[in-house]
Amino acid sequence: MPPDTGASKLDYSLISADSHVSEPHWCYREFIDPAFRDRAPRLEKDADDREVLVVEGLGRTLSLHRFTSAGLSPAQVMAQKGVFADVAPGGYDAHARIAAQDVDGVAAEIIYPTVGMVLSSLADADYKQACMWAYNRWLQSFCSVHPRRLLGIGQTAVRSVAEAIDDLTTMKQMGFKGVMLPASPATEADYDDPQFDPLWRAAAQLGMPISFHSLTSSRDTDALLGKQARGPKINGFQAIVRTCQDIIGMFVFGGVFDRVPELRMISVEADAGWLPHFLYRADHAYRQHRHWLTCPELKQLPSHYLLENVYLTFQDDWAAFRFAAEVNPRRLMWASDYPHPDSTWPASRATVTNQAAHLPPVVMRHIVRDNCVELYDIDLD
Repeated sequence: MPPDTGASKLDYSLISADSHVSEPHWCYREFIDPAFRDRAPRLEKDADDREVLVVEGLGRTLSLHRFTSAGLSPAQVMAQKGVFADVAPGGYDAHARIAAQDVDGVAAEIIYPTVGMVLSSLADADYKQACMWAYNRWLQSFCSVHPRRLLGIGQTAVRSVAEAIDDLTTMKQMGFKGVMLPASPATEADYDDPQFDPLWRAAAQLGMPISFHSLTSSRDTDALLGKQARGPKINGFQAIVRTCQDIIGMFVFGGVFDRVPELRMISVEADAGWLPHFLYRADHAYRQHRHWLTCPELKQLPSHYLLENVYLTFQDDWAAFRFAAEVNPRRLMWASDYPHPDSTWPASRATVTNQAAHLPPVVMRHIVRDNCVELYDIDLD
């Protein structure tokens, strides 16, 4: 347990609904299908003698150490040499990861990829699938070190509905807790097409909730890089939640939750403080405009599905705690985002206490621990 930093009201450990690994460069070469080994993402030196990950078809390189700067000041990050040795060991070494959890007072984490988020926007679906399954195999070995505290989320490129169902079944057998889907499938039809309903039913039956993470579309990454931002580059940061909002709206207005009410979706790292206004606007659009901005007739108002079928994760989002009573607090899940730059590590307990002190203790516990336990059937004993 970390030193008391004002978080003494929390007499239990936290559970992060969204944390990450930083895939080591050998992850892909060692675990990829041999047919793709020569094309596997690889570590190279750039013109400035920095070590960067090269991914075929990405159009840019990745500086891995920049993804593991939790707890570091901007000056400390800028002072790094830009080599793999700068990557925080907790990003890829399971034993170091458990130590990092203990520092933060975290009992378990739902583990998402880092490089895998960027892979989601690749155009070559076969290459993307090969890289994602290399990641899945490596992640299984990472989580196996402490399977009750390191809870993996698998990936699939969604080249077809049938293959995606097979992938989810295999992921379940591998011990994963859910699946992170690309923002766009590698199929002609989009996710709201009824042909995807067997996949959503399978996800529910398998107990494998589907996740959509920010920065898994080219639109998100372009925004973050300032390619679509107006004004200073930092303005693009404001845009990265919008893809998740669009996907949520597609599932709601496309009738997916009407047809498969047992489906559970998680919007990951796209904040939650915006939800009260989103609820209002969705219901307003449906009541006032569905006759010319057409959509299927829904059994319930959009807000019903938003409050029942959709979970939202967030880290440093005081508005999510402030307006928890205006939404469904059983669908909000706090996350540390370790080891990413947006992480609350190593002061997560103080952050949670400061932002959620006004909530009834039972509601706070739901958001920072119990909702995640229930959704993913986590066994902490």
